[in-house]
Amino acid sequence: MEVTESPELQSLVFSLFLSMYLVTILGNLLIILVVSSDTHLHTPMYFFLSNLSFIDICLSTTTIPKILRNVQAQNQSISYTGCLTQVCFVLAFATLDSCLLSVMAYDRYVAICHPLRYMVIMNPHLCGLLILLSLFISIMDALLHSLMVLRLSFCTDLEIPLFFCEIVQLTKLACSDTLINNILIYFASSIFGGIPVCGIIFSYFQIVSSVLRMPTLGGKFKAFSTCGSHLAVVSLFYGTAFGVYFSSSLTNSSRITAVVSMMYTIFPQMMNPFIYSLRNRDMKGALRTLISI
Repeated sequence: MEVTESPELQSLVFSLFLSMYLVTILGNLLIILVVSSDTHLHTPMYFFLSNLSFIDICLSTTTIPKILRNVQAQNQSISYTGCLTQVCFVLAFATLDSCLLSVMAYDRYVAICHPLRYMVIMNPHLCGLLILLSLFISIMDALLHSLMVLRLSFCTDLEIPLFFCEIVQLTKLACSDTLINNILIYFASSIFGGIPVCGIIFSYFQIVSSVLRMPTLGGKFKAFSTCGSHLAVVSLFYGTAFGVYFSSSLTNSSRITAVVSMMYTIFPQMMNPFIYSLRNRDMKGALRTLISI
């Protein structure tokens, strides 16, 4: 894995990754603590938010500790088993993140378009079922890709131009035929990435249509304000994810690709707690209550 080619920058890189990791862990743990401690936040929306925070912690933990260890040891290597394990977990948590963002968009759709039936539709049974379904899809997707990588053969002295092991870059380095793997990657990306995106777009199309029919300006503002944080998180997650694949296909610079990969696996997870705590009045109130105890 490529961390840095410049030894004098290693201490700076280590400090940067460590600080970002600590902010990510502490911020998301604080979200989970606030939601669990305040009974006013025991609603489907915040149930999904606490799950998103937990997934963000897991996704960051899959990549950053290994990067810190490599920088500290001045050794950029990773074993084949470790690389394959990292591929599996990154795929699982990234897919789960995508599915959960789609579920949260559906939650906002029900809250705004069917407010009187919100608690009936988004009952605890359905919320738990949506989480379990997302988890099942994510695990199946990750295992399928990981098992397909096992059929590939690799040459020696490989260098991955990213901060972590990623399925597309790993497949490019294989010495054997990768046609089936590439077909599977694009097919799975279309299904497990396309369907959540389409679900989010459909949900917000219905939300906008419903909000525009509201008679008062205050009602419109309140409805849109409940979606602002989610829209910001969605834009950050998918924007950085698409940036990774566009940069890897449009540029041959490993340094640019590595920087974009960091934005994809670290930056959204670090920013999510700030987005929800700064833009959400209920979260800010619950946070002040928790701090004053």
